[in-house]
Amino acid sequence: MNYKMMGRFLAQILSIEGIFMVPALCISLFCGEDNATRAFVLTIAIIAALVLALALICRGAPSAFYAKEGLVCVGLSWIMLSLVGCLPFYISREIPSYVDCFFEIVSGFTTTGASVIPDVEALSNSILYWRSFSHWLGGMGVLVFLLAFSGEKGQGFTMHLLRAESPGPDVGKLVPKMRNTAAILYLIYVALTILNIVLLVLGDMPLLEAVCTAFGTAGTGGFGIKNDSMGSYSPYLQNVTTVFMILFGVNFSCYYLLLIRQWKNVFTDEELRLYLGIILGSILLVVLDTMDLYGTLGETIRHAAFQVGSIITTTGYTTTNYDLWPSFSKTILLCLMVVGACAGSTGGGLKVARLLLLVKTLRRNIRQMLQPRRVELVRNNGRSVDQQVLDNTNAYLAAYMLILFTIFTLISLDGFSIETNLSATLCTFNNIGPGLDAVGPLCNFSGYSAFSKLVLSWGMLAGRLEIFPMLVLFSKDTWKRR
Repeated sequence: MNYKMMGRFLAQILSIEGIFMVPALCISLFCGEDNATRAFVLTIAIIAALVLALALICRGAPSAFYAKEGLVCVGLSWIMLSLVGCLPFYISREIPSYVDCFFEIVSGFTTTGASVIPDVEALSNSILYWRSFSHWLGGMGVLVFLLAFSGEKGQGFTMHLLRAESPGPDVGKLVPKMRNTAAILYLIYVALTILNIVLLVLGDMPLLEAVCTAFGTAGTGGFGIKNDSMGSYSPYLQNVTTVFMILFGVNFSCYYLLLIRQWKNVFTDEELRLYLGIILGSILLVVLDTMDLYGTLGETIRHAAFQVGSIITTTGYTTTNYDLWPSFSKTILLCLMVVGACAGSTGGGLKVARLLLLVKTLRRNIRQMLQPRRVELVRNNGRSVDQQVLDNTNAYLAAYMLILFTIFTLISLDGFSIETNLSATLCTFNNIGPGLDAVGPLCNFSGYSAFSKLVLSWGMLAGRLEIFPMLVLFSKDTWKRR
């Protein structure tokens, strides 16, 4: 285990977090928010001290870097980012409990959007900005940012970290060098975010609100800056947000293929077609089921499209109290919570790519049962899928179900209803945000105990990091020196 290189890497990650706090500090100074200013100054000072200590301890680190180090670095980095990133909330006393602060920032970095704050509009502008920016930073991944724009080198460094953090069953190269792949992904991410901000501002949304909303949309996080989330905004702003939520749920490699004019590969992509098909089918079913709840067909379609797009991309914004929808529509939303967005997007959930592989594997196994001597490969987009990818997908599903039931059981100690606990488990582990019943769109997670909040926080981290980086931290084999 290359502990020194891991320590140096943690120092770089903390440095990035400290640098990204500077805009929030500037906003607090501009708005005259004294408590928030003090909180950001103290937090940046703590980060500087930690970075200096790690840099001194980890001088002369060897360059070898393997898969085990990559997984551990990813898990530890996100935990450290959260432990430090929540300090502005706590020091400013805008969220008095440190556990609540930790839950809130974990929800931000993992792009979950589950909150413990009953009155969001009471927060200062700088805290609102940092809270929303955590979505943007966590959406594509802070490690991907480091890989894209740092000069860090080492045997296997880039590949192992990118594979450990990126969402989806497999990470491939868009271009020969993985570092260039990370840079391309981030540039596409930035461009789409800026376009989203411009369109929101054109709809008369104030600049700070547009920036915070775009951060939540780009990261598919969903921290609202109003107590009713997106409900009080105009239909134009809601429709713009709907479109961009769906766009950020698409595999970013599709955008790269569009840029290099490989149109056919995009339009024939099986995951993209299934993703869009699920969205359109779900919208149609919800519209048919909720037509009597709204005044016009247009309003019904707008709310249905927004909520379907918000849930499947695991964004979590709301325009209406969908907890009042008929059971059939709420069941559709629960299913979409599990499915999630595309691999290689900023969305969470099981991922459409995994669903596709699981269905194809099931079909192949049934055929082989009927014809034992039959040899059949699982293909995706016309190419055969490596057996290791299929094995990893099956292992992920097993771990997914085991963790899901464990979290559900542990938080049930708080005595909430089964509907509340099940939706709370699904929406945190799949990084969605609001659930149903006591954690519905008009409620929050403040009623859970400190223990349950920590359990749900771990679930959010595990869900965002594709489970395994968090599981390996508990394996004794991980920490053996040989």
